[in-house]
Amino acid sequence: MEIYLDNAATTRPDPAVIRAVSGCMEQTWGNPSSLHGKGLDAELLVNVQRKTIADALGCTAEEILFTSGATESNNLALRGVASAYGKHKPHIVASAVEHASVDSTLDALEAQGFRVTKVFPDANGQFTAGAFLDAVTEDTCLVSMMAVENETGHLLPVSAVFRVLRRRYPHIIRHCDFVQGFMKTADTVGLLTADLVSVSAHKIHGPKGVGALYVRKGVRLHPVLTGGRQQKGLRPGTEAVPLIAGFGEAVRQMQTYDVWKQAERCYDALEKRLAEMEGITVNRFMSGVPYILNFSVEGIRSETMLHFLESKSIYVSSGSACSKGARSRVLTAYGVPDDRADSALRVSFSAENTVEDVHALADAIAAGQQQLIHKNTK
Repeated sequence: MEIYLDNAATTRPDPAVIRAVSGCMEQTWGNPSSLHGKGLDAELLVNVQRKTIADALGCTAEEILFTSGATESNNLALRGVASAYGKHKPHIVASAVEHASVDSTLDALEAQGFRVTKVFPDANGQFTAGAFLDAVTEDTCLVSMMAVENETGHLLPVSAVFRVLRRRYPHIIRHCDFVQGFMKTADTVGLLTADLVSVSAHKIHGPKGVGALYVRKGVRLHPVLTGGRQQKGLRPGTEAVPLIAGFGEAVRQMQTYDVWKQAERCYDALEKRLAEMEGITVNRFMSGVPYILNFSVEGIRSETMLHFLESKSIYVSSGSACSKGARSRVLTAYGVPDDRADSALRVSFSAENTVEDVHALADAIAAGQQQLIHKNTK
């Protein structure tokens, strides 16, 4: 039996989502920009899903743009704002633990002449509103801050920071990468106080290749792509109707789950088991979600333990899937020593996981410690 515990990387597509995607490909395969009936059917389907996602985010359907995923959403948000507002306000502020799709985009914008300030957590691993407010200036055009850090599960104080920014610096555009929080926390765009919010389908049991960007009415973006006039010209190209159908269905199915409650059971059980084991340190911070747990197994490199667990049909991660096994810059930013970062594992739960999965994982880690450490000391 396989035990999948890497849900922050991707989730198993829900059966209802698979049916929605395949059904759309069989029946509603028209181009939503076409003027005939087939096109109208596709357009109506897209509009229904757009409203479903907008309702879940707490915004209007007109404020939702479909993209190919969170990476494109983040690029459109950052590059679009930089192009629209950056000529006179060429400064951007972001946390130092953003996803690679934000961090690398900021590096690219910096190479184009923008000033980028990255805010690091304090000695306790916490971000404070004051640190972000100290970083912004009158020539800041954008502040980007993720809601849930994808490697550690740390909850960043997005609402606290963005509320103050809206009051003191109303000209600053506020962007939130909400990928790991969407449909798992109770936050909405209103609670986040964000102008731009990125989400993705495949983190919530939907298909890969589709995401969305919330754009608050009145916020100007310059498109990253050029082409047709689809989606107000901000995201040209024929919409991926089957994937959008799957995205909307994933949202509807997630509304029937209680990810937080089920994850708490698993998190508590795993934390208890790990505390009873020697040579394990949980890389935990004061505020975090219960569906992501990061810990280090002393003396065993992440990739080595990951593949040992895989041999037992247990799947976890060594960090962000986008890092491709490289040492985590995020853990380094949080002050985790290199040896612990090199042995870090990330376990991430969905509503499908059980406490029995956790005990199987803990037993396998213990077996791995015995076998791998003994092998390394021979």
